Amino acid sequence: MRKYWVDNLRWVTVLLVLLYHVVYFYNNKGVFGGIGGFGTYPDCPQYQDVLMYVLYPWFMPLLFLLAGMSARYALERHSGKEWFHSRTRKLLVPSTVGLLVFQWMTGYFNTQVAGADALAAVPQPMKYFMWAFSGTGPLWFVQDLWLFCLVLLLLRRIDKNDTLWPKFDGLGIVGIILLGVLFWVGERTLVMQPRPETADGLWNLYKPLFYLIPFLLGYYVFSHDETVTTLRKAWIPLLVCAAIAGTVLTVTTFGQNNTTPDYLASPLNCIYGWLMCLAMMAWFAACFDRTNAFAAYMTRSSYGIYVVHYLFIASFGYMMKCYTTLPPVAMYLISTVAVFTLSPLCNELLRRIPFIRWCVLGEKI
Repeated sequence: MRKYWVDNLRWVTVLLVLLYHVVYFYNNKGVFGGIGGFGTYPDCPQYQDVLMYVLYPWFMPLLFLLAGMSARYALERHSGKEWFHSRTRKLLVPSTVGLLVFQWMTGYFNTQVAGADALAAVPQPMKYFMWAFSGTGPLWFVQDLWLFCLVLLLLRRIDKNDTLWPKFDGLGIVGIILLGVLFWVGERTLVMQPRPETADGLWNLYKPLFYLIPFLLGYYVFSHDETVTTLRKAWIPLLVCAAIAGTVLTVTTFGQNNTTPDYLASPLNCIYGWLMCLAMMAWFAACFDRTNAFAAYMTRSSYGIYVVHYLFIASFGYMMKCYTTLPPVAMYLISTVAVFTLSPLCNELLRRIPFIRWCVLGEKI
């Protein structure tokens, strides 16, 4: 029986990623990757940046949790070879071949934001490949996920009789909450003092050891129906506790760069992040385990929307900030409307072009 709440939570989280990127692109809290804000903090607080503090601690770990659960369900119906073949097409192709076909456009605007003068002396063909690499953007998630699929297949080969999975069945609510210690352990694998001249920054972006934890927890722990039932019964207190933790975190740290390793590894950030992952799963399992025409469409399309969305944020955001005198509220509104309308339209267009849909979206030719 299909678990519609998993589908619904996934596409809702993807939409939150789109909204997060609109705010993040104009943040003035020092978060790397955006074009910058409309003044310096604290003279220009930009209270809309609160959204970054509310979302960043949990929405990507939650997507990996759901991916781990989905992997378990898929592998109950398909062989490991069939599953990995489909995962390679869906994940690895868009995040490699797709960079050269589509994401180079995102990379072009990313390099403009970073300062085009740095590439002024670079030959044009080389610029194209640099744009493609820079266009990886949010596809780090896809690349991490493909790697985790490899790790999972290795673990399944070691545990051929699947003896580990049943051991996590029937975990009570206290045990589920205490798994948050692993959330903190994962954050501690970041390089706390990254060196600019090394790949420390990339390691802290991809956070492979941190994100592997929720992926495996999704596979081994939260794929059990009894565990989900335990969460479902506690959805209200979990949401209340998560809201309290998130409020305290935001109020006490607003103005800080909320993506630094020290911030992410702080106990309060980890408590809030884990509680919010649990609360969202519990809430959707309790209240949104159903579907309709729109939910079915979003279930089918959310991955493609995620893959293409950042082009519209980077292009509209850059052009408006650098070439117009629009007020900030207009820039936020235009960027939001653009990403929420053009991303689905672009996805629908690309998936109708046979070879392109394979390159960019990982769909069958």
